[in-house]
Amino acid sequence: MRLFVALALPAEVKAQLAALAGGIPGARWVPPENYHLTLRFIGEIEAWQAEEVDAALAGIRAPRFDLALAGIGTFEKGGRIQSIHITAERTEALTRLQAKVETALQRVGLEPERRRFAPHVTLARTDKAETHKLIGFIHAHSLFRSPPVLVENFTLFSSYLGKEAAHYVPEVEYELS
Repeated sequence: MRLFVALALPAEVKAQLAALAGGIPGARWVPPENYHLTLRFIGEIEAWQAEEVDAALAGIRAPRFDLALAGIGTFEKGGRIQSIHITAERTEALTRLQAKVETALQRVGLEPERRRFAPHVTLARTDKAETHKLIGFIHAHSLFRSPPVLVENFTLFSSYLGKEAAHYVPEVEYELS
């Protein structure tokens, strides 16, 4: 199983993000149904490990909180923009939830996440797009802001890689208090 832990986004936020997509030849846009904010990528694990992951995540206690998306960002590799994303405002509640997820997963034997937590929602993979088009898009949408939405749960997703895009299946939702 290929798994990750994320915050699912409500339909109205997905619609706002989908309205931004387009205008960059060579970009591979994420389908709106795949928009999410990853708390922790797990990767390929055995079924017995997935049961341990589920039990560990079910034990997390954290309060509900508001999530706001604001601004646009990029991830680069070798000086080229690899992807563009909408940035999530980093709040104490979001940071604490992510830390609790990380701790729970390490307790069941998963290796620590090496990358620093950078809360975001990926819009497109852009390794084949022209730099000047990307920069224009970033400037045009730099003031993007969504109204805050109440986060009431987090989700364990499975991921199935496809030819065009991955297919994500919500496996278990964990309620926040």
